Amino acid sequence: MAGEMTILGSAVLTLLLAGYLAQQYLPLPTPKVIGIDLGTTYCSVGVFFPGTGKVKVIPDENGHISIPSMVSFTDSDVYVGYESLELADSDPQNTIYDAKRFIGKIFTPEELEAEIGRYPFKVLNKNGMVEFSVTSNETITVSPEYVGSRLLLKLKEMAEEYLGMPVANAVISVPAEFDLKQRNSTIEAANLAGLKILRVINEPTAAAMAYGLHKADVFHVLVIDLGGGTLDVSLLNKQGGMFLTRAMSGKKNTRRQKVKSQKMTGHPINQINTLPVIKSGESQVLFETEISRKLFDTLNEDLFQKILIPIQQVLKEGHLEKTEIDEVVLVGGSTRIPRIRQVIQEFFGKDPNTSVDPDLAVVTGVAIQAGIDGGSWPLQVSALEIPNKHLQKTNFN
Repeated sequence: MAGEMTILGSAVLTLLLAGYLAQQYLPLPTPKVIGIDLGTTYCSVGVFFPGTGKVKVIPDENGHISIPSMVSFTDSDVYVGYESLELADSDPQNTIYDAKRFIGKIFTPEELEAEIGRYPFKVLNKNGMVEFSVTSNETITVSPEYVGSRLLLKLKEMAEEYLGMPVANAVISVPAEFDLKQRNSTIEAANLAGLKILRVINEPTAAAMAYGLHKADVFHVLVIDLGGGTLDVSLLNKQGGMFLTRAMSGKKNTRRQKVKSQKMTGHPINQINTLPVIKSGESQVLFETEISRKLFDTLNEDLFQKILIPIQQVLKEGHLEKTEIDEVVLVGGSTRIPRIRQVIQEFFGKDPNTSVDPDLAVVTGVAIQAGIDGGSWPLQVSALEIPNKHLQKTNFN
């Protein structure tokens, strides 16, 4: 009996030693699952590397770690990302953006009428859902799912080029307020791009994972997402590794907020008298100028203060005081603006968590979840999301 135990113990030690040596000296396995952030304005793709536990956000062929969520249709080809961005000024009628806002969503006639006037391309009503009309060799209609699939195909190709192998599986993020139809339409877009979606994760949860909050001892997490197209504030409750999106508030189309001309009234004339005069007309004019940080902050102060409106709304809906929030995390490139961070800091009386690049917070979290679903080691704590069937996003003007 003693001899058998000795043999068994030796076998276990041998296996442990073999595993250690394999981790130390054998090449690390290539990630099998990619993580995708299909953003309204920009999208990106990342992978979680076994062994190191590091996340790599994959660049395109020109080194960009995110690409514009734009697709252009021409007589010769379909262009995606930065190539599409270059065509946006010369061919706006055939350059589609904001497709994520329409994917799987049913609109009222009044809502669609308002949407049609916002874009230079044609937005069509198909039984309450949206299609886009573009003209290349001929006039065709394309769905938001198809536009999304072209973006996802580009991200898939970027990952395959970087990894040097085909990619078939992915985890993808969506806004927390997406209903089942919107989530299924996003999966459909991925399927059109040749991707099997293993899991759909909410964007606020992905951001919290990027900040490591799925492993931290926190309970109330506030995620402030201010990007190029949206302002969303989400209140998450966390127990162990489980997340519940408790309340949401936000505003769409923030990038279309215009600084009204009358705001210039009262500023020294030498700050504005050198600007060229642009007469009204039908022709489009590309205009660029530089202003000081102080003037920028002054012109936008009322917009910066509006960030507090959805914060106060989610606190009210969550029946919480601001002092009860354990972590405030920032997502989206516009949260880099110093005055925005100052407004948030002054409201909560403490600094927001800025340890993660806000542009990459969501894709980083999705990549971590992709690594978990792909069985990568070292093992991470998976984020389990509790569905909230009663979640409704509160919008403000």
